[in-house]
Amino acid sequence: MALSDTPEIGVTASTTTTTIRGDIRRRTTVKPDAGIGIGDGLYDSSSSSKTNSDGENNDFSNNNNNNGEQIGDTFIEESKENEEKKIDDKKTTAVHYTYRPSSPAHRRIKESPLSSDAIFKQSHAGLFNLCIVVLVAVNSRLIIENLMKYGLLINSNFWFSSRSLRDWPLLMCCLSLAAFPFAAYIVEKLAWRKRISNPVVITLHAMINTTAILYPVFMILRFDSVVLSGVSLMLFACINWLKLISFVHTNYDMRSLVNSIEKGESESTSSDTELFYDVNFKSLVYFMVAPTLCYQISYPRTAVIRKGWVIRQLIKLVIFTGLMGFIIEQYINPIVKNSRHPLKGDILYAIERVLKLSVPNLYVWLCMFYCFFHLWLNILAELLCFGDREFYKDWWNAQTIEEYWRLWNMPVHKWIVRHLYFPCLRNGIPKGVAVLIAFFMSAVFHELCIAVPCHIFKFWAFIGIMFQVPLVLLTSYLQKKFQNSMVGNIIFWCFFSILGQPMCVLLYYHDVMNQKKV
Repeated sequence: MALSDTPEIGVTASTTTTTIRGDIRRRTTVKPDAGIGIGDGLYDSSSSSKTNSDGENNDFSNNNNNNGEQIGDTFIEESKENEEKKIDDKKTTAVHYTYRPSSPAHRRIKESPLSSDAIFKQSHAGLFNLCIVVLVAVNSRLIIENLMKYGLLINSNFWFSSRSLRDWPLLMCCLSLAAFPFAAYIVEKLAWRKRISNPVVITLHAMINTTAILYPVFMILRFDSVVLSGVSLMLFACINWLKLISFVHTNYDMRSLVNSIEKGESESTSSDTELFYDVNFKSLVYFMVAPTLCYQISYPRTAVIRKGWVIRQLIKLVIFTGLMGFIIEQYINPIVKNSRHPLKGDILYAIERVLKLSVPNLYVWLCMFYCFFHLWLNILAELLCFGDREFYKDWWNAQTIEEYWRLWNMPVHKWIVRHLYFPCLRNGIPKGVAVLIAFFMSAVFHELCIAVPCHIFKFWAFIGIMFQVPLVLLTSYLQKKFQNSMVGNIIFWCFFSILGQPMCVLLYYHDVMNQKKV
């Protein structure tokens, strides 16, 4: 290793090696007929070898050809061993005479591997492996400590309880939500055939979409349901509402395009414009069950359904869902039950509870992301032969909060860009205001999905999402100032996953518990 850093020594080494090789050759030179190897005279083409081998070779081949081949192979192997031994002797001699005690050991200016100028030029794979080992060791200790303190807390009530049977009105409400897309289809059918005017179409769609989101809210607040059932219904209702908006907005835009083409105000920009001259019920049905929020007549489709692949993904879905339930029951529930309201009491105690809750909460969040965005949406896409499966991007590498929101949930991001952000820009709304409107809408739906099932409106989820706006400005400023992707990424993980989500969990838990006591 030292030889590679001393170029002058390398020159001396080559000269010395050449001299040594000459000496070795002079000492080991033999006559061609000595039979040392192939190149040394065993099959030499000199006149002396030919004269000696003419008669001998004929007798040798006539008497025992097989024995000659074996002897020749033995000679070849011995010659190879001799050559390898010579090479090793030469290397040893070269090293012996090359790197002398008087040779300089320091010839260049070099930085330490962890210095600021060289740290990003090094490979940190070993440190990454160390972090994984430490993570496994720490979490193993936490698992053992938790089992010693609480025992096994998993019970069947987490999956199913007698109280869940009383949530049948919510199930009926969920099934009846299919009536709203059908009503929107009837309105669009009449609009395409010009049976009703545009103002009437807009009024009817406004009534349908408003009822589609308020109806499940009323059902959840009317019946004392399990929180998990209420959250499931609200998520389904919000997805249904977003799909309805996309269906209505897309058809309205296509009608406007067709009318402008018929009037000669604009030229056709698509060869498939004739496909949009009438609303298609089959495409609507496929859209309502497809893993997308943006309506269009046709989608990229795959050729076959991989049944074995679907089964493997279903097994993974069951495993990770069980892991998520285990973490909630075994770790999160004991922590929140043994905590106080984070905004009432000692601030240091609140910080300790939030940090203690952050690790299991982060694991649950990652399991939820993997189960829904990767496993479930891919399973649904495979069953429906849905081709575009970019449901998320590498949000874990996000350098700013704004970049995270663009990478985390691609179906919602595409819906906002298509049906909210660019329509705002086309209507003259500034870009900053359009972004604020997008965050406001996201905050409203987060509040609906959490506050309504909990039967409490403290607007913690709404405030948490709107707090992302100043974080967007902060992380963007830091990114431009430091020109380093690590700064924004660290801030994203700290504020969003380590502090924000655990704080919201504690706030909603204690507000719900206080409401039950009253």
